[in-house]
Amino acid sequence: MVFKDQYLEISTSLPKSASLYGLGENSQAKGIKLVPNEPYTLYTEDVSAINLNTDLYGSHPVYMDLRNVAGKAYAHAVLLLNSNGMDVFYRGDSLTYKVIGGVFDFYFVAGPSPLDVVDQYTKLIGRPAPMPYWSLGFHQCRWGYHNLSVVEDVVDNYKKAKIPLDVIWNDDDHMDGHKDFTLNPISYPREKLLKFLDRIHKMGMKYIVINDPGIGVNASYGVYQRAMANDVFIKYEGKPFLAQVWPGPVYFPDFLNPKTVAWWGDEIRRFHELVPIDGLWIDMNEVSNFCSGLCTIPKGKQCPSGEGPGWVCCLDCKNITKTRWDDPPYKINATGVKAPVGFKTIATSALHYNGVREYDAHSIYGFSETIATHKALQSIEGKRPFILSRSTFVGSGQYAAHWTGDNQGTWQSLQVSISTMLNFGIFGVPMVGSDICGFYPQPTEELCNRWIEVGAFYPFSRDHANYYSPRQELYQWDTVAESARNALGMRYKILPFLYTLNYEAHMTGAPIARPLFFSFPEYTECYGSSRQFLLGSSLMISPVLEQGKTEVNALFPPGSWYHMFDMTQAVVSKNGKRVTLSAPLNFVNVHLYENTILPMQQGGLISKEARTTPFSLVITFPAGASEGYATGKLYLDEDELPEMKLGNGQSTYVDFYASVGNGTVKMWSQVKEGKFALSKGWMIEKVSVLGLKGTGKASEIQINGNPVSNEMKKIEVSSKEHTYVVGLEDEGENKSVMVEVQGLEMLVGKDFNMSWKMGINGAN
Repeated sequence: MVFKDQYLEISTSLPKSASLYGLGENSQAKGIKLVPNEPYTLYTEDVSAINLNTDLYGSHPVYMDLRNVAGKAYAHAVLLLNSNGMDVFYRGDSLTYKVIGGVFDFYFVAGPSPLDVVDQYTKLIGRPAPMPYWSLGFHQCRWGYHNLSVVEDVVDNYKKAKIPLDVIWNDDDHMDGHKDFTLNPISYPREKLLKFLDRIHKMGMKYIVINDPGIGVNASYGVYQRAMANDVFIKYEGKPFLAQVWPGPVYFPDFLNPKTVAWWGDEIRRFHELVPIDGLWIDMNEVSNFCSGLCTIPKGKQCPSGEGPGWVCCLDCKNITKTRWDDPPYKINATGVKAPVGFKTIATSALHYNGVREYDAHSIYGFSETIATHKALQSIEGKRPFILSRSTFVGSGQYAAHWTGDNQGTWQSLQVSISTMLNFGIFGVPMVGSDICGFYPQPTEELCNRWIEVGAFYPFSRDHANYYSPRQELYQWDTVAESARNALGMRYKILPFLYTLNYEAHMTGAPIARPLFFSFPEYTECYGSSRQFLLGSSLMISPVLEQGKTEVNALFPPGSWYHMFDMTQAVVSKNGKRVTLSAPLNFVNVHLYENTILPMQQGGLISKEARTTPFSLVITFPAGASEGYATGKLYLDEDELPEMKLGNGQSTYVDFYASVGNGTVKMWSQVKEGKFALSKGWMIEKVSVLGLKGTGKASEIQINGNPVSNEMKKIEVSSKEHTYVVGLEDEGENKSVMVEVQGLEMLVGKDFNMSWKMGINGAN
């Protein structure tokens, strides 16, 4: 162990059999499992996510260690709570930290299951934020919606194409000269914008805009005037530190200063009075600077010139190397090239409130801005805030969602997006996704098809593109529109399930999207699995991630899996196996595991509508088992309340149970605080029971203790035999059926029980 003022080093030995995950944010081309001798540098940087294995926008110095000892799985995690830059060297049998400041503040999270680990970890760092229901719908964004009529057009075209859409976004096109908290009076005139927002708000749609931390240095700009009056900026040698971002010369607010937090809250309130936005997207907060060093505004020339992309430094700058904070003795592998720690960010010898150095506080800039933004949004309307942040740190998930930054329209970016998403679930930031179809350059039509089939199942699902890319909304290609209707159609049916997962994340830290090993920790085959993922504990997505492929080789852990788009199809194995599945262009493989009860609704083009449709339950048993037990849960609430919890009179929680045994199928519910669900009149209209033994003939149906007579024409019972894509070896004895009962009117907000007798081998 080495412990100096600007250099800390410590090592630990590891068994070679340990599988490690975490240490981000980076784009891991080789999948979710950490690879020995790859670089793991943690320091927040505005480096495009297309750069593999380098420090990116967030810093999460935590890893999970999963080991299989004599067939039993044990997981634990280790957090080094330190905001300084660091290199972590993983050599397969050892791990070495080399940190350029701070202290050794280690936390050991005991597990022993992966879910226990994230539960204990988020109890320490803060539980993931509750998200509003609409945020689980589909989002559309683009940098380059030049005026309001283009945005109106996008909304109308989604509707015409019958593709679901909940939220429309603006990158900085709405701003006046790229300045925060402003509106461009020509391309986004306020009166017209308010009319548009009134129209979409009535439909239940939402509107979110971008915001960058850099405040334009402009004496006639009210935001700047109030900031100067409140003395809110980060200082270098007593003066605000000058940088350059989109508006040109900027100063950066110091969110460690309580006065800044109050000023920021006031600016957000003022902007909300100007434009009733529904959330904020905080970008460039690593913090990003187009220049490096100590800069001045050049005399006699316009900066920026207004030509070209706008990210070329036009200030007069000179490097700062005179202090040990700007040029530390140990060089971390910043941006993969050992860049100076002040490169294209704030000079690391600059000072925050109370004399805190940027050198120490650099990687928490985005985190501190997130907390201030959350406080501001919550105070405006008392609603549940929605914030999307590019830079994150330990604990960011308590306040914000995250997208994985500037990716590419390439197959590799699509593949990498799964690993990054799964890592953020471990980091306690479960509301995460990547730019669907890639930020730049333009994706091919085939890639965009395959991307929406993955992206429809990201917890945060948004299509976003660069100014310089051609348009790539999902309706731009007929085939992509078809894939979107299929994949997003399924997402909108399972919204109640996704929202329940959001509740579980908020209560226990459980990720929404999970690696397979979270549900199958004893099944070592899946420890490195990064091409498939689970939503919750039992819904598995197995997408096509390669060009020209119309089938997918998917790993199925042991047990019975049922296809969500055709529930008669099953994959069954005793010990788990790889299975080649058909996957034509417009088709994605989604399977539901045995012993599960999945609550669904009928979908729609907007979550507000989808939320009012009748419920159905899908119940899965092991295929052909004569005995079985399944469970599921459902959380419902008034989704814009700041708190997501039971006990406020505006939420309901339901536990669902089902069993099969002695020739009888039973299902029942236990409702906690049913008043809210009853006030909405939600009904269960259909149940589908999968994997039953016998003929599927149902007799002596009882609902809440009352026999259902044949005269009750409303209730329909149907059955279909399962076909096995892959079945057990003794398949002959393993016939199973799916039974559906439709026309039910069981209230979600009230305990119910239902049962029937099964017909066996031709007998009644």
